[in-house]
Amino acid sequence: MAEPGAVRPAQVDDRSVGELVSEAVSDLTRLVRYETDLAKQELLADVRRIGVSSALAATIVFSSFLMLVMLCFALAYGLQTLGVWDWASFLIVTAVLILLAAALAGIIYLKVRRLDRLRKTRESVQGDMAMLRRDEHTGPPATIPR
Repeated sequence: MAEPGAVRPAQVDDRSVGELVSEAVSDLTRLVRYETDLAKQELLADVRRIGVSSALAATIVFSSFLMLVMLCFALAYGLQTLGVWDWASFLIVTAVLILLAAALAGIIYLKVRRLDRLRKTRESVQGDMAMLRRDEHTGPPATIPR
């Protein structure tokens, strides 16, 4: 057992300061590359969701327009057959169309609301910045499930 006042020799590292700086720069370069890759993956997932939502919206608009024209006239004339005034039957059909459009807009809103907005990348970068500053008050950096 060593005595409390005894001096221990420092461990000798054969690497020069230049090699240590080179290794640190290499580690930082790798870290930036990993963060960039994470951001690309998250953006790609968000772009896919936006693409699917846009395609669904376009398909809904196109096919609904084709069917709606015929259904609107059929509904308006059907209401007239039931004894509703001509102007009131077309007004009722317009109200039904407005409700349908609101329902479709709600579905699109729900799809777009699920976007991640680079949440994982932000958490990971904040953890990395805290580690570089040696900030002990922040939590561990985010991990990426694979």
